[in-house]
Amino acid sequence: MEDQDGFSGFGATGSNRLEQVVEALVFAAEHPVSGIRIAEIYGEVTGQDRPAEQEVIHAVDTLNERYAEQDRPLRIEAWSGGFRMATIPEVAPYIKELFQEQRQRRLSRSLLETLAILAYRQPTTKPEVEFVRGVDCDYAIRRLAEMGLVDVMGRSESVGRPLLYGTTPRFLELFGLNDIGDLPNLREIESILDDPAFHKERALLLMKSGLSEMKAAVEPEGTSSTEQVESTE
Repeated sequence: MEDQDGFSGFGATGSNRLEQVVEALVFAAEHPVSGIRIAEIYGEVTGQDRPAEQEVIHAVDTLNERYAEQDRPLRIEAWSGGFRMATIPEVAPYIKELFQEQRQRRLSRSLLETLAILAYRQPTTKPEVEFVRGVDCDYAIRRLAEMGLVDVMGRSESVGRPLLYGTTPRFLELFGLNDIGDLPNLREIESILDDPAFHKERALLLMKSGLSEMKAAVEPEGTSSTEQVESTE
């Protein structure tokens, strides 16, 4: 017996069908797919009641147990608020060799430092990041935005209303985090940000940034010498 749209369930019924659907969706999805979305798709295609999210999680657990019992190199892992197909560490060297020519570009030290500060202090402004780093961060923030790792979250209520930046879902996915609360505790960064001197300088930096942004709005765009130096890093 077929469901709507000719979906036969591959001959499977009940929990087995859900396991097949979970496996297929996680395998085919370009990005992590949530348990809620899996349940929605299951209900839409079969015309049946949507399974509870806990049923989807149970299906994932069952699939992983089966993979382990059969010594398969695959696992379904929780990743950035959803599920994605992954391989076990033992086969990593073989995959690395296969994609040796397609290695992902590494973030430079300056980009990593800027990204870390943004992640731990978000939403935050460019002058706050620059105060912690001690250098101009125009290029670094722009590059991180181009890579889809940070984005504008709004404007500060301080003088000049400078832009507020924060991390994106792409950041969580890239670093294997379910949410921003999964970030490790970096004591050194926190001690700097909690320094009373930081808060004293913050107001001045925000005012300076607000004036700079208003000035930039009436001047033609250009690349500063600082940006050119950082771009070579």
